[in-house]
Amino acid sequence: MNKKHLITAAFAFGMTLGPWMAAAPLPGRGAAQHPFLYAGEWDTRKPLQQSMFIVRDGKVVWQYSMPLHTAAGGNQEFDDATLLPDGNIIFSRMSGAGMVSPGKQLLWDFPAPPGTEIHSIQSVGPDRVLIMRNGNPAQAMIINTSTGKTEKEIPIPTPVTGTHGQFRHIRMTPAGTLLVPHLGEGKVVEYDLGGRALWSVEAKSPWSAIRLKNGNTLIAGDWSGYVREVNPQGETVWEITQKDVPDFKFFNLQTANRLANGNTVICNWCAGNNKTEEWADTVQVFEVTPEKKVVWALSSWKDPDLGPATSIQLLDEPGGETADSQR
Repeated sequence: MNKKHLITAAFAFGMTLGPWMAAAPLPGRGAAQHPFLYAGEWDTRKPLQQSMFIVRDGKVVWQYSMPLHTAAGGNQEFDDATLLPDGNIIFSRMSGAGMVSPGKQLLWDFPAPPGTEIHSIQSVGPDRVLIMRNGNPAQAMIINTSTGKTEKEIPIPTPVTGTHGQFRHIRMTPAGTLLVPHLGEGKVVEYDLGGRALWSVEAKSPWSAIRLKNGNTLIAGDWSGYVREVNPQGETVWEITQKDVPDFKFFNLQTANRLANGNTVICNWCAGNNKTEEWADTVQVFEVTPEKKVVWALSSWKDPDLGPATSIQLLDEPGGETADSQR
């Protein structure tokens, strides 16, 4: 049995790989495959410095950091991040949302009110962002980052009272509706800006959903370990799961983006595994063709150490159908 088959068998039986087995070549050019903005949640190895990165030619060219906990003891983690055309970066951090300049000046800050969480942010026009505020009640909000004014609040009903389990990434579609993954309820719902449900599909533990140009919806299923494309009738027309990719382990598939060439890029968040010493053997991000062939797998835990992966924006992808280009 060769090394590749040993690795496949080990994952199939839930075994932990020893250092002697860990280095089967991965497809692609590692961190040099694409220039990208990278953010990830809950890097508990570094309680004093949670970071997001811009990587070009395999090297970190920009980094912005914050502590794992606020001064008041609340949790912080980079959930969602987008590089805007003007060079500023918007981000959510669970305890709020913000916008930072290339010079690392915090240009806009929105602390989450007590008892609420913010895991999602999207640019929806000049000086305007969409956030999802988990809470009781939960609501999507459109905020003007120049004035700080909340311009619209859209109530999103949920029976889930625990704020952490309500929602993650939401997105405004090109039609001006909202795609909302109800993480704790196992469904994705499309709402108009009055909060009226227009469309719904069952989907276990949905973390993110984006509307594709063909009218279908791409859903990432977090701990349920799938990425799925469904048509307007709710039928699955494409799906990838662990059985399709036996050469490395799926953890939580948190976000998925469809590229212009038809490939799909997926973030594989591993920080639910408390054994941080095992993270270095994991794949953080991978790119698959429509035929489910992996053409790029990123495992970057040293030079640079990028940490767990939640959100990635490929900066060489002008025509893709990605979460950051929905508007």
